[in-house]
Amino acid sequence: MNLLLRATLVAAVAGVAVGSPAAAVAQVTRYPTKSIRLVNPYAPGGVVDIVGRVIAQKLNESWGQPVIVDNRPGAGTTIGTEIVVRAAPDGYTLLATSSVIATNVTLMRLPFNPVADLAPVALAAQAPYLLAVHPSVPAKSVQELIDLAKAKPGQIIYGSSGAGTTTHLAMELFRSLAKIDMLHVPYKGGVPSASALFGGEVHAVFYTLTAILPQARAGKVRVLAVSSPKRIATVPEIPTVAESGLPGFEVTGWYAVFAPATTPRAIVNQINAEINRILQRTEVREIFVANDLVPLGGTPEALGDYLKIEIARWAKVIRGAGIKSE
Repeated sequence: MNLLLRATLVAAVAGVAVGSPAAAVAQVTRYPTKSIRLVNPYAPGGVVDIVGRVIAQKLNESWGQPVIVDNRPGAGTTIGTEIVVRAAPDGYTLLATSSVIATNVTLMRLPFNPVADLAPVALAAQAPYLLAVHPSVPAKSVQELIDLAKAKPGQIIYGSSGAGTTTHLAMELFRSLAKIDMLHVPYKGGVPSASALFGGEVHAVFYTLTAILPQARAGKVRVLAVSSPKRIATVPEIPTVAESGLPGFEVTGWYAVFAPATTPRAIVNQINAEINRILQRTEVREIFVANDLVPLGGTPEALGDYLKIEIARWAKVIRGAGIKSE
């Protein structure tokens, strides 16, 4: 079962509905009455910035209060995240972050526990990756790549955005499920790793649709599969890794909003309901799709359950592969 769907079903069984009961809404009629700070633990310009700024703009339009994106990069997102963890739990300091929040638990010694110290608000979007190989690699399918790696143990080289990044973990999960031996070359970012593939320095990568598809159409790389649990609507001809020989394989980057742990439930519900409305807007969905993002939404409970599932799943992969953060 899709990990996100599983988390959503858990929340549904608990009797949770998007939005808040009338009594809860009454408790937050005065929220917000001032500007809101949306902390982004990354530098400006990345995907979290896109997601955060779209949500901030639309919240501003809905509530008539400024929602200011505050970029606080550093220490693998720890600096910005800790700002929110230590903030007053009043709904005026929020966190826009990525799936790194689930992997850092195992990769780093954190000064906080994201499950205990943050309140899940809403899962905004997911981003799939493409598994691509250089044209010099004879494999034309996932199964052929697996067979090639088995025939040449340790000789197939894959690149990543860096040790412990999602693109690294995606290939480690692939390698583990396929029971193959591949050589990892970490780069300082996704663009250098993709460039290494285009230039033939590495044989394979998992990377974004925006970067890979134009090169595939130009014949510079060959796309084998998409990492999401379902095919992508914009490129339905590309099969998933799961349907191509590795059942259960699922990797997506994901982007979500959190608040300090003891933020009143009524405020969390109000923010959640508004974000869900925002994610249904046509112009927002168009921006997300243009940036390889699948708009999601859902309850705070679904996000909380999904976070726990992701932490446990990636802890197994990280420990099994002996991965250390850079």
